[in-house]
Amino acid sequence: MLIQILLFLLIGIISGIFTGLIPGIHINLLGVFLIALASKFVSINPIYFVVLITAMAITHTFLDFIPSIFLGCPDTDTELSVLPGHELLKKGEGYQAILLTAYGSIAAVFILILIAFPSIILISKTYPLIQNLIPYILILISITLILLEKKKLLALFVFLLTGTLGFLILNNPSIQEPLLPMLTGLFGSSTLLMSIKSKTKIPSQIIQKPKVKFFKPLIGSLIASPLCSFLPGLGAGQAAIIGNTISKSDREQFLFLLGATNTLVMGFSFISLYVIYKTRTGAAVAVQEIIKTLSWKLLILILIVILISGIISYFITLFLARIFSEKINNVNYTVLSSITLIILTIIIFLVSGIIGILVFAITTLTGIYCISLKVKRTNMMGCLLIPVILFYLL
Repeated sequence: MLIQILLFLLIGIISGIFTGLIPGIHINLLGVFLIALASKFVSINPIYFVVLITAMAITHTFLDFIPSIFLGCPDTDTELSVLPGHELLKKGEGYQAILLTAYGSIAAVFILILIAFPSIILISKTYPLIQNLIPYILILISITLILLEKKKLLALFVFLLTGTLGFLILNNPSIQEPLLPMLTGLFGSSTLLMSIKSKTKIPSQIIQKPKVKFFKPLIGSLIASPLCSFLPGLGAGQAAIIGNTISKSDREQFLFLLGATNTLVMGFSFISLYVIYKTRTGAAVAVQEIIKTLSWKLLILILIVILISGIISYFITLFLARIFSEKINNVNYTVLSSITLIILTIIIFLVSGIIGILVFAITTLTGIYCISLKVKRTNMMGCLLIPVILFYLL
């Protein structure tokens, strides 16, 4: 059994590398596929699929910052890394940007192992008390994010605009996987088109390790990340903003914080599945569908898989970051951005059909418009927060 577990762990890591590096392919999109795969291969122990999913999900949280920073093409958890990461890339410090997120992710892996069981007690005691307060907490968080802006009225406008758009898209049953075209348009293609328009040129990258103080962002991510195990609609991006509000991090520290929250949120989703039977990530949904009830023994196995896959993924990320950094200035960035945009369009058409393409076009134009208003892109997360708030209130 140990050999099979190690084999599926390896397959999970390899799969996570591909999902992390290919723009538009998110772990959530593969959840349905893995559930269907497990149902077909009923002779295979479902525990092996749990190992595969866990390893793939954790690996993904390490690798998905590479396309976000080098291509300006984020997924739902790394959209906030585009601006600071892209700024460092244009200064020749893209390698340092990736390393900062990798440092945060590996630190999160070890912290998760240390606090997993105390967190079980904390979540079990806290969740019943705040369960009915979820929409009001989300409203408070949304107001706080807007008030942190210098251009508060514009931030509110962007939040409400994208929130209305998100509500219409997510409540349209004819759209398959609506999150893919919506979030890719708002945060991915809009950035790519802006890069193409400005004819961005990437300088030679400096291969050196970054120097930054990690204590403050680590504390911020540790306080904010568990919120996502309680609150729907809050992903790693929102946890990072909350954590940044707590820790007051600079640009480099913020990238570290993003890496930490991205991995912690994924890890906490398995803990939440065990404690309160709630799923907050596609990986946790897939695990729940495959094994129904998560036992404490299986939770321990998941934590072991997180530790092993996290350590391996850390070194893979450092290796690939160096390769990307050495090769990025040898390619035409405008052409690369155009190719990435074409790939995203094809993926969206295959997954969401012609209606998905229409949503993609609308959200891309909306994203470009919101970017032109010079407010933080976090305000565009109203596309998720407002629908969730209305779901709980109505």
